[in-house]
Amino acid sequence: MHSLTHRTTISSIARMARSLRGFPALLVAVLICSASMVSAASIFQPISDSHRSAALDLFAPLDGSFGSLEETYEALRTFEVLGIDKKTDISLPACHSVLETLGSSSSASKDLFYALKVNGILKCEINEEVFEGLVSSLHAAVSSTRLLLDFYHSIGSLVLIKDQTSKDDLHLGDAEGTFHSIKALSQSDGRWRYSFNNPESSTSAAGLALEALAGVVSLSSSEIDRSLIATTKNDILKLFDSIEKYDDGAFYFDEKLIDAREHQGPLSTTSSVVRGLTAFAAVTSGSLNLPGDRIVGLAKFFLGIGIPGDAKDLFNQVDSLACLESNRISIPLILSLPATVLSLTKKDTLKVKVNTVLGSNAPSLTVKLVRVLGSNSKATSIIENQELKFEPESAEYFLDALPKSIDIGQYIFIFETVLHEPEHKKIYATESQTQVPIFFKGVVKVDNPEIEVLDSDLEIVETKNKLDLAGENLVLLSANHLQKLHLSFQLTTPLGHAFKPHQAILKLKHQTGVEHIFLVGNSGKKFDIILDFLGLVEKFFYLSGEYDIQLTVGDAVMENSFLNAIGSIDLDLPEPPEKAPRPPPQPVEPYSIYGPKPEITHIFRAPEKHPPKELSLSFLGLTLLPFIGFSVGLLRLGVNLKNFPSSSLPAVFAILFHFGIAAVLLLYVLFWLKLDLFTTLKALGLLGAFLMFVGHRTLSYLASTSAKLKSA
Repeated sequence: MHSLTHRTTISSIARMARSLRGFPALLVAVLICSASMVSAASIFQPISDSHRSAALDLFAPLDGSFGSLEETYEALRTFEVLGIDKKTDISLPACHSVLETLGSSSSASKDLFYALKVNGILKCEINEEVFEGLVSSLHAAVSSTRLLLDFYHSIGSLVLIKDQTSKDDLHLGDAEGTFHSIKALSQSDGRWRYSFNNPESSTSAAGLALEALAGVVSLSSSEIDRSLIATTKNDILKLFDSIEKYDDGAFYFDEKLIDAREHQGPLSTTSSVVRGLTAFAAVTSGSLNLPGDRIVGLAKFFLGIGIPGDAKDLFNQVDSLACLESNRISIPLILSLPATVLSLTKKDTLKVKVNTVLGSNAPSLTVKLVRVLGSNSKATSIIENQELKFEPESAEYFLDALPKSIDIGQYIFIFETVLHEPEHKKIYATESQTQVPIFFKGVVKVDNPEIEVLDSDLEIVETKNKLDLAGENLVLLSANHLQKLHLSFQLTTPLGHAFKPHQAILKLKHQTGVEHIFLVGNSGKKFDIILDFLGLVEKFFYLSGEYDIQLTVGDAVMENSFLNAIGSIDLDLPEPPEKAPRPPPQPVEPYSIYGPKPEITHIFRAPEKHPPKELSLSFLGLTLLPFIGFSVGLLRLGVNLKNFPSSSLPAVFAILFHFGIAAVLLLYVLFWLKLDLFTTLKALGLLGAFLMFVGHRTLSYLASTSAKLKSA
């Protein structure tokens, strides 16, 4: 889990670097180096208010209750260790679930176990008769089971009943036989099996087995055979032979099972072992002979995780730390620093704190600074056990005067914690020496910054300028392809030593946006770079014109890192040959596509020449001549209304027929003025059908009338 946290930090730094590709190089370097400082300094802080805030977020009951009694117990136990009073909000629904589970004859052993765990914290009102009924069924379960988990839950439930009732005579009938049955599941390497049918051994199962054995010892009416206790202690030592270690001194257990159903992470596995170890040590006499650095290393592992984002992980972390703080083997004391990055300019004071894993004050002790190592692992300052002073109000130890040889950079401070009382040495465990990486920052002095143009052949100085790194007075230079540009400056630390930063970069940017970056080398205290323009014409793509000059100097421990424009140079380069490389296309600003677009101007085609107005009116008059002729013809033929039908229905059809003819004529006019051909044809089709119908009826009437007249 701790390595996962470290790998996550490194990948986050990589993602940060990719996301800052467009930012200046100095900014990227300083951010990455600062993040590296944080990840490199494995400083362990005790439980804090941040854990309490995380617990309230992760253990948030839904409608006042949790999904199961196991989750309820984990929440209550976490709140109890962190000193959060939430019993009032949880007790009513939780006690209801406890009573329902304990009163049911079909409840599983695991549910009974966690119901009793919850009751041990909430103190629900349960009748003694309920416990009486549980005791007999649990005794039967212990006698008949062959599975480690059933042993763990059943024996654990009996221990809880004994603690929660006044039954002093609650004992296992055959405690030693039960001890033998559980011990038969152990393996030669200190790990245990979950059942006799499962050949795979498990580190996590070892923790469960030790808790179950501790329960057997506490429920035994007589002393367990000492040889069995000694053999179990030997199994614990074998189990610790397989413990794994990180470079920062943290110890942890990891599961070795291949079966994915049984696999658990280092946090869960280590928590199981710690609970079993501390439970077994609490009920047995004698020492386990475990080295103190192993106990401190386990505490470092849990503290090094930080604040887990999962409720189960947070419970395992907090519960395990509580077990370590109250264990009978040795209570680990952790040395921590409020800050691992100090400023020499601001005269920061180096302070450390020694606490137990839950943040309680340590007993009387002395903290000494043994020596200081530089980043090259060579001793830069030997300190003969300099004792740190103690502030009673803040319970901190501080170094009132730093070694005179401390300059900016990274150092490893080696501390030693010494307990005063001999009795405390039997109770508490400390590291013999604690190595803490500390970074010191300061202001780096920049001396003699100069820029000059040299003659290419004899390197005669053409122009020489002092640089103003504040960027207020910019230099204006000019050169051709037969000349050189020379830049030089010096960097010294507060103690006058030569300083080599992470980045020293000179950048030339053409007015078209093409950039050229050059690393500035150093020899001792002096940094200088010479740009021979004759050899750089192809790199510069033969682009003449003005180039802006920018100097970047930066380091994570340099408080005055800068990225400044220092001036410009007007370059006169030769004309490019035919096959000369062309400058790369410049990246387009992604948000520029949303900006205003250039205005589109369009000139329509000039109108064609039209005939004179008089000619058009004359042509209109000619088009009316056929209509006039048609009207005259009707008058000459003697049109009359004598034959117009007189009957009502035929007269309606005749009127509709004439209106249809008028509609067709109007449609022609509309087609000429407005309508298109397809719309006109559709309307004409409808009118034509209408005219055929009414015209046929009208003509039929006239024909029948004419026939009647002839016959008469």
